Amino acid sequence: MLTVLGFAMIATFLVLIMMKKMSPIAALVLIPALFCVVVGQGAQLGEYVIEGVGTLAPTAAMLMFAIVYFGVMIDVGLFDPIVRGILRFCKADPVRIVVGTAVLAAIVSLDGDGSTTFMITVSAMYPLYKRLGMSLVVMTGVAATANGVMNTLPWGGPTARAATALKLDASDVFVPMIPALGAGLLFVFVLAYVLGRRERKRIGYLTLDEVLVPEADPVLVTAGGRGGGVTGGTGGTGASAATGVTGGTVDLTKRSAGGSGDAPGAGPEGARGPGEASGGDEGFQGLDPNRPTLRPRLYWFNAGLTVALLAAMILELMPIPVLFLLGAALALTVNYPKPAEQKARIAAHADNVLNVSGMVFAAAVFTGVLTGTGMVKHMADWLVGAIPEGMGPHMGLVTGVLSIPLTYFMSNDGFYFGVVPVLAEAGAAHGVSPVEIARASLVGQALHMSSPLVPAVYVLVGMAKVEFGDHTRFTVKWAALTSLVVLGAGVLFGII
Repeated sequence: MLTVLGFAMIATFLVLIMMKKMSPIAALVLIPALFCVVVGQGAQLGEYVIEGVGTLAPTAAMLMFAIVYFGVMIDVGLFDPIVRGILRFCKADPVRIVVGTAVLAAIVSLDGDGSTTFMITVSAMYPLYKRLGMSLVVMTGVAATANGVMNTLPWGGPTARAATALKLDASDVFVPMIPALGAGLLFVFVLAYVLGRRERKRIGYLTLDEVLVPEADPVLVTAGGRGGGVTGGTGGTGASAATGVTGGTVDLTKRSAGGSGDAPGAGPEGARGPGEASGGDEGFQGLDPNRPTLRPRLYWFNAGLTVALLAAMILELMPIPVLFLLGAALALTVNYPKPAEQKARIAAHADNVLNVSGMVFAAAVFTGVLTGTGMVKHMADWLVGAIPEGMGPHMGLVTGVLSIPLTYFMSNDGFYFGVVPVLAEAGAAHGVSPVEIARASLVGQALHMSSPLVPAVYVLVGMAKVEFGDHTRFTVKWAALTSLVVLGAGVLFGII
C-alpha cells in the first residue's frame, strides 16, 4: 500500500507542476501533506516536516549565502571577462551559444557544487539567450545535464556516497568510470550542437557586432532566414529573428522578450517567469559595463577570494554553508563598506534568495513525508524484489538501469545509503563485485540534477526565469538518454 501511495504521490506532484495546475512550492507542501493523511499518519505530519526541514536547513543556508556571494561577484564584475570571452566565441550563432553553455557548465562544475555552476552559467548566458530570442529551456536543460554528468566527480557527492555505503575507495569507483562518463559528456556536447542547430533554424543565423546595447533604445534589425545576416539600425546593433522570416524588419525589444512559440520555452511561458514584465530584459543589467556596482580596483581580491572559497570547499576545510556565510560577509564588507550599500546589494538579490530558500523548505515537506511514512523504503524494496532471479549475474546492468528513475524520484542519500547496499548484496550472491555496483549506481546522475528533490535546480530555473514544469518536460528525455549513453559506454568498455 505504501509503495503504491509513494509512486502516486510523486506522479501527482509531477503531473500537476508540468500541467501548471499548481506552483512547485504549493505542490511540494500540499500534496505530501494530503498523502500523509491518506496513509493514516496525519498526526505525525509536523514531526516529519520538522525532521525534513532539519535535514535540508544546511542546504537552504548554503544556497541563501551562495546566491548573495555570487550575486555580489556578478555585481562587482568578477565574471565580466568570462562573459565577454563567451560572447566573442559565440558570435551570436545559436549553435555556438548552446555548445558554449554546455562547455561553461561542464568547466564550472569542477568545483563540485551545482548551485555555483548554475549561478555562473546563467549569469553569463542568460543575457545572450534573451537578446537573441532563444529558448531558455534549452539553456537550463543543457546546463543541468552537463552538470549532472560532472556531478560524479569524487568531491561532487554521489561517488563519495556510493563508496561510503559499500566501504570502497572513491578512486576505485570513479577512475574506471572516466571513459563512460567522458562518453556521456561528449554526448551532451553533441546534443548541445543538435539543439543549437534547431535554434539556428528557428531564428536564423545571426551576426552581432555588439550585444550589450542600451536596452532603452528600440533597435530595428533586418532579419534573414537561415544563413542570412542581421544588421543593426540606428541606435546600436542587435539580433533576433522571427521564425520563418526571410526578410523585413522586427523590433528587437519585443522579440527578445518572448521569442517564438515554436520551441519549448521560447514563448511567454518558457521565456518569462512569474512577475517578469512583458518585454522586460532586466537580465542585461548585470552586464552593463558602466554599472555603478563595479569594483575594478578590487578585481584580484575578489578573484582570489573566490578561488580560496572554492578550494576550501573542495578540501572540506569547513562546512559549505559556513564558508559561503563567511565569504558573503567578507565580500560585502570589502566591496561595499557603507551599510547602506550592503543593504542595497542584499535587497537586489532578495528575490532569488527567497524563491530558492522557500523552494528548499517546501521540498523538506516532500522528502520528510516520503521518508517518515516509510514510502521510500517500501518503494525501494518493491523495486529490488521485482528483479527476476535470472538477472542476478547482471546486477551491474540492473543497478545502472534502476539508478536512472530512482535517483530522480529519491534523494542521493536515500538511494546510495538505502537502495545500493541492497543491490550490492543481491549482486554478491551471483558473483558481482560491490565496486561494479557502485560504478553502475552513478549512471543516473545526468537525470538526477533535474529532480524536483535537488535544491540546485531551483537556482537554475529561478535565475533563468523558466517554469519548473517547462524545464522538466523539456529536459527529462534528454537527460535520461544521456544516462543511457553512459550506461551503454560502461557496458561496452567492460566497466559495468
